[in-house]
Amino acid sequence: MARIDAFLKLGLAQGCSDVHLAVGMPPMLRMNGDLMPIKFRELSDSELEAYVHEILTTNQRNTFEGGKDLDFSYVTDEGGRFRVNVFRKVTGVGAVFRNIPAEVPTLDQLNMPPVLKDFCDYHQGMVLVTGSTGTGKSTTLAAMIDHLNKTRNLNIISLEEPIEFVHPSKNSQVVQREVGTHVHSFADGVRAAMREDPDVILVGELRDADTIMMAMTAAETGHLVLGTLHTTGAVKTIDRIIDALPGELREQTKAFLSMSLKAVVTQNLVKTVDGRGRKAVLEILVNNRAISKLITSDQTHQIPSQLQTGADTGMQLMDAALLQSIQKKEIDPDDAFRFASDKKKFQRYVTDTGLYAAIDAE
Repeated sequence: MARIDAFLKLGLAQGCSDVHLAVGMPPMLRMNGDLMPIKFRELSDSELEAYVHEILTTNQRNTFEGGKDLDFSYVTDEGGRFRVNVFRKVTGVGAVFRNIPAEVPTLDQLNMPPVLKDFCDYHQGMVLVTGSTGTGKSTTLAAMIDHLNKTRNLNIISLEEPIEFVHPSKNSQVVQREVGTHVHSFADGVRAAMREDPDVILVGELRDADTIMMAMTAAETGHLVLGTLHTTGAVKTIDRIIDALPGELREQTKAFLSMSLKAVVTQNLVKTVDGRGRKAVLEILVNNRAISKLITSDQTHQIPSQLQTGADTGMQLMDAALLQSIQKKEIDPDDAFRFASDKKKFQRYVTDTGLYAAIDAE
């Protein structure tokens, strides 16, 4: 058993989401959004490097020694599965292990709005799940893939870096490919997938212009494309895609988004009232004629008003979703305040008066 497995076993026993290892610090566990040290000595550079080297393949070790960061999946001897990032910093080696549950959670288990199942019924177009790092985007997409896998007869091709949840084929065939192992890049993976008779293509991250363009092509040519972006709202997502592509493609990109972008889901993980867990709170855009017109006429700043009035089709603003969850006593008002855009609306619910400074600053 690799020595690093002891820390990972402890993290799993504590129910943490991530295990952080860094030189000059004891191992840290992320518990419900907060980092907490475990009772252990500070790790030295040579000690942590030895721990990390035990779990690397020869190719990974050569890549890491060549100065590059590593992203890969790791399975402990006891079957725990983790997404791993290994890197170097000023003081030495660092590593973060994200716990990947053995079972893919369902959309119902995640308490997702019913409209997310409707998104899985589309036969073509693009559905994006967005949010900051660590907000559960991969888990939501995995649940959507699982729903498709159980309810439809499809060829689903997933492109990830690295592979996180493992999907055994059920009613559908699920082909999981890892960037860096099976394909050179996300763009190359989408290009290859389009020759493999896909019905659904999952793109782990729309990180560059080439990947976005290939994903757009796939969505326009009769495939359902699911993807992620590190954006914090529906409007920012649309603007990011338009800005990511060359200026001469601006009108073409707006036309694509107006016609083929089906939905944008933006999520935050907010602490529950008891502080023992976190709940996903979502902003949801469902594309319609009015939103399409706003996109093509460069009036995306007016999209929030459409989200506000589109509840009958499943749309909601982040602030409205946060307020609703506070009123249902599902989330901690102080933590919800951090994610709110119009913080004055939340002032009456805040219990930590130190947060009022943020309201006064607006």
